Parts: sequence; structure tokens; C-alpha cells
Amino acid sequence: MAKVVEKAQQEKEALISGSEAIAVACKLADVDVITAYPIRPYDTVMQYVAKLVANGELDCEYIVAESEHSQFEIVKHASAAGARVFCGSSGVGWMYAFEALTVTPALRIPMVAMVGNRALDDPGAFGVEHNDALAVRDLGWQLVWVDNAQEALDTALIAYRVAEDRRVFLPCAIACDGAFLTHSQALTKIPPQEWVDAFLPPYNRGDLLLHPDNPITVAPQVNEDWLMELRKHNDEAMKRSKNAVIPEAYRDFERIFNRSYGNPFFEEYQTEGADIVLVGMGTLSMPVKVAIRQMRKEGKKVGFVRLRWFRPFPAEDLAETLGRFKAVGVIDRDYSFGSPHFSGVLATEVRAALYPAAKRPPVVGFICGLGGREVTVPDVRRMSEMVFKAAGGEPQPLITWIGIRE
Repeated sequence: MAKVVEKAQQEKEALISGSEAIAVACKLADVDVITAYPIRPYDTVMQYVAKLVANGELDCEYIVAESEHSQFEIVKHASAAGARVFCGSSGVGWMYAFEALTVTPALRIPMVAMVGNRALDDPGAFGVEHNDALAVRDLGWQLVWVDNAQEALDTALIAYRVAEDRRVFLPCAIACDGAFLTHSQALTKIPPQEWVDAFLPPYNRGDLLLHPDNPITVAPQVNEDWLMELRKHNDEAMKRSKNAVIPEAYRDFERIFNRSYGNPFFEEYQTEGADIVLVGMGTLSMPVKVAIRQMRKEGKKVGFVRLRWFRPFPAEDLAETLGRFKAVGVIDRDYSFGSPHFSGVLATEVRAALYPAAKRPPVVGFICGLGGREVTVPDVRRMSEMVFKAAGGEPQPLITWIGIRE
């Protein structure tokens, strides 16, 4: 439970990027061990962390590893030994660390990582796609997408609070769209240390601490004797995160920081009275919101639902919300070759969430913005028109690629 804090101090404002906001959150969270290995666009975080360390503003073990695999292995073991940790990567760098990423949830390591979303090579591309972070979606990682620097800073603090809760003890990856967020600056409120200390308790592994005075086995060979039980433990931890720990963390955050995110799991924008909604994640929210404001002025009743937490996925809550509308358009900044209806990952998840619901509006899927290609206002208008047609009973393709050269 968070402490009661007297708000004598005030927040400061700084012009920082999404990456820099994550680094500031590491400072405020008093992270003990940070590992780094350069790859764009994540490396803007390690550069700013290095600056904070060099200026004496952040006291931590800052280790530049020889690869992403070593980078994640170091913090994995440091966390087991009781250190609060941070690391991150992008694209194929994230994939190079995949062995470490796979075992981290099973070992109940509450690592917090930042994924600077980037297309997976080859062919080479620095631009944003979501497939890198989504690759761990079934392994026990919590996944949350943010769309501005303020939300990046706040969510990083919330991620430590959630991941390190003994009821959870699962890693959390904060996904930040490459370039559009990692390198874009915005005025960001930086809370005083007193507020953060009241919100975020010290990391305590208790009887799971790896220490000579506490002999325990880490990563034993359990085979068929215990593996199912351990998988079920992770499943229950993810349920507790969704049903209890994440909502608690956001309530305490609002009380201490006087900043509310409403529903922790997703944002609703101009959904009141809407006939249709678009659903998406990350920074595509900007062109979508611009287009929605324009269409609303024209009398077109369209809204937007921006998903924050992809894991745990808020299936029941999201299905209830989407059931209010006549049709739903899901915008994926990812691909899933060979998936049902050849849809993107998010569209498939939304359809699965709606399947048992009493009200199931038609879902029209879109794939766009891959490799960093911009999602434009005309793109959003085109998608909206297709969803309006579906709402009127006119059949639409289950998936359409938008903004692609034929």
C-alpha cells in the first residue's frame, strides 16, 4: 500500500523525449543495475542514462554489455540477487536476447525493460513496427504501450510498482514507438522524489532472494514433475496483475501524483455517442485523433479506443466497451503471416475477446504504418469509411492493408 504524502513540493517541467522520460523514471525509481547495448532507437535511453550517471544525478551500476543477450542475462541475475534493474533494446536486438527473455518470467524476475519498437530486419528498417515487443506476448511478459513522454515516465514508475509486487513478480516491457516517441520531445512533468518514494516501495524478494545465507535453487530441471504447476503459477500471477495489482497501482498513482489515466488498460477518445470506433496502440493515436476531430465536425460519429496494456489483455472490459458500437475497426502496426483471416495480432485478439460477448459488432481489420511509414489523416478517413459501411450492413474485407503501393 502506498504511503500518505504531503504535497508540499511541486512537479517540474522539462522538454524531453520518450526515451529521456524513461531514463528520468529510472533515476526517480533509484534503479540499482542498468545494462546497455546500442541499437536504434532504444539507444537514446542508454545515452541519457549515461549522462545522468556522468553528471552524478544517478547512482547505479551502469554496464555496457558485449551483446543484447548478455545485457538481459546480467540484469536477470542482478534482479534475482535483490537489485532493481532496467534494460532495453529494439528490433532484432530484442530478438537476439530472446533466450534470456524467455526464461525471465519463469524465474519470476520483475525486470522492467523498454522496447523501442522497430521493424525486424531484413530488409533493414529503423522505423516502427510492433512485432518486436509482441514476440514475447505468450511467455509471461507484461506488455504496455505508451503514446507520449509523460505517459512513458508515469508508466515506467507504475511498471516497477506492478512487476515488483509479490503477488506478480513478472517482468514488464514498456513499448515506445521508434522515432515517433523515442526521439520526439514534449513538455513533461517530473514529480518530486518524495512522491515517487511514497508510491514505489523498495524491491524485496523475501524468501526468493538469491543469497549465500538463503540457499535456493534457480532454474532447476523439473521436467514433467513440476513444469505444469510452475506454468500455472505464472498464469495466476498474470491474473492477479490484471484483476488487482494494476488497478491498485493506478488508483494510488492518481492519489499521490494528482494525474488520472481513467481506465488503466485503455483510453477512450470521443466515444460518447459514437456509432463506430477505431482501436489501436501507440503513437498512431495522434493522426487518428486529428482525423476524428475533423470527422466529428462533419457530423460523423466516430471515436477511438487506444489500448495500453496488451498483456494482461483486458478482454472482458474491452469487449463490454466495444459492444456499445455498431462496428469496430482495428489498426495493427504489426503483421502475423498466416494468422486467422491473415489479420494483425491486435485484430485477432480483439475478435477473440468479443467472441463470448453478448454484443459482437463486426470487426474490420487494417494493417498500416509498417517500417515507420506514417499513418496519415487520409488513411484514417479511409479506414473510418470502411467501418461505417460495415456498421450499415455492407460487407467489408476482414483485413485491408492501408497506404501500400500496389
